[in-house]
Amino acid sequence: MKFRSRAGLAAGVVAAALCAPAVALAGPTVTVRVEGAGGTLLERTRVTLPDTPPPVASCDAHTPAAAIEVATAGNWDRQSFTETILGELHKFDDSDYWAEWLDQGAGYERGAGICTDVLKTGDEVVMLVDRSPAPTFAPTVFPLDVEGLPAQVRVGSAITVTVVEYRSATGGTGEGDRTPVAGATVRAGSATATTGADGRATLTLAQRGTFTVKATRAGNAASGRETVVVGDVTSSPPSPDTVAPLAAIDGIRDGQRFSRRRAPRELHGTASADPSGLWAVKIRITRRLGKRCWYFSGTRERFLKRTCGKRYAFKVSDQPTWSYLLPARLPKGRYVLDTYAIDNAFNHGAKKTVRFRVR
Repeated sequence: MKFRSRAGLAAGVVAAALCAPAVALAGPTVTVRVEGAGGTLLERTRVTLPDTPPPVASCDAHTPAAAIEVATAGNWDRQSFTETILGELHKFDDSDYWAEWLDQGAGYERGAGICTDVLKTGDEVVMLVDRSPAPTFAPTVFPLDVEGLPAQVRVGSAITVTVVEYRSATGGTGEGDRTPVAGATVRAGSATATTGADGRATLTLAQRGTFTVKATRAGNAASGRETVVVGDVTSSPPSPDTVAPLAAIDGIRDGQRFSRRRAPRELHGTASADPSGLWAVKIRITRRLGKRCWYFSGTRERFLKRTCGKRYAFKVSDQPTWSYLLPARLPKGRYVLDTYAIDNAFNHGAKKTVRFRVR
């Protein structure tokens, strides 16, 4: 009979541990959706990302590519400029391609690339088929979203939702201008309704059960699937919040002039209290110098040159007091700064605007 010493046993355990494959730690939990040319290929799918990079050249962990890899179980071409997802091919033969959109808490925006953007828990990745024809190559297909859907309602109740699209004028990173859309069809079980000019549609839910709610419209990517429970609600529902919060800008007067040395760097203001709470306080800032124009990208955190008149808002807070620190004091030019607030009932407050100049 042979005996193994404790030292030999310990050494063997250590060696086995060193040879064992490393276990990937859990990364952020996100959702992924794939909208094909003819309809939804993958509904909202919740996935937790590994701490290891996806099998895509020069692609880091916690990127949209990693999310697509997990959500599709590898059923895509694994390219940073992808052409095939879930068997559907788009390689610009008809100006068609897969476009990346992200919702990181302030509505959908064009992504910077599936191997460039970094995801955090709660983010949503949407891959949709866009078409950008010559000569401008501007995008033409935008994602829909359904706002104001309650989690549960009493059977026989009518509910009103708002359908919006997030528009991108040029396809630039961070573009996503929320716009209510008319002519969208909203379905909840057997109930259907069409949105008016304000993007609103009212449905009457006459049957008990849990129903899927989606919005579709020709030329748009469909909204992600939502659910509503229809049954006997024992408690009286609270009165709907129909009053929008108001936002204000502090420290800058309309028409004010600044020297370059004293030009604003920290933008700040307030938003009124709201019964349903604040969902977002957004700002837009544009700069004009002569015939040239720029807008400030909240995603890129810098001014981007754009056609005059193009403005895009980004979220800076969900609190009654907000502030945003610019990378540097504003350079010479004429500026327009807008702010507005949105509550959790998706009431949009009136826009507050100040125009000022830096000499």
